[in-house]
Amino acid sequence: MASTADDAPFDLAETDRLLTTTRSVRRRLDLERPVGRAVIEECLRIAVQAPTASNQQDWRWMVVTDPDKRRGLADLYRQVGADYLSAAGRRASDPQTRRVYESAVHLTEILDQVPVHVVPCIERRAADATTVIAASLYGSILPAVWSFMLALRARGLGAAWTTLHLGKEREAGELLGIPDTVTQVALLPVAYTVGTGFSPAARRPASEITYWDTWGATADPASTGS
Repeated sequence: MASTADDAPFDLAETDRLLTTTRSVRRRLDLERPVGRAVIEECLRIAVQAPTASNQQDWRWMVVTDPDKRRGLADLYRQVGADYLSAAGRRASDPQTRRVYESAVHLTEILDQVPVHVVPCIERRAADATTVIAASLYGSILPAVWSFMLALRARGLGAAWTTLHLGKEREAGELLGIPDTVTQVALLPVAYTVGTGFSPAARRPASEITYWDTWGATADPASTGS
């Protein structure tokens, strides 16, 4: 049987580079370069190939390019998050975390200027949901959002997963015409990036935070002689 492009091996080096260098981009969003509708649609076509709970495919994507509506979303975002982020940044004890908060504060200041806002949504609510129901709801769309962000990165664009506007979810819904039967999941500011060179982040080794068979068991029993 002849192989096709669909079953050809992946280039692991390029795949791993995409996965390890897709960052939350806040400071390096290009506020001057327009983002065409076609590239957003292309990335969304990729995103909706992600798994979805019970094949419900009840995700919806609110793409906001209107300047007044972007300004309105940015105002709601600032109302919820500006003071919190500034205070959290001052309390941060390590330089990396402090830089993250500083970049988050920067985003509050320029959010209205970011050319595209994407609000991923689910066409249901989970009020007073059990853990399993809530996990199902968010698990139905989170893989698709991450696929969207990876697709953006591969095309020279960036985004950041933000949720602070959800503190004003109903007001955002009224601004955008989103029914109150729909759950807004995040707000992704999308733009081309200033440069495309991003590096892996500093993270704890996976071996320190991965447990085998019993919570807290990080070592291979065979390697310890057990």
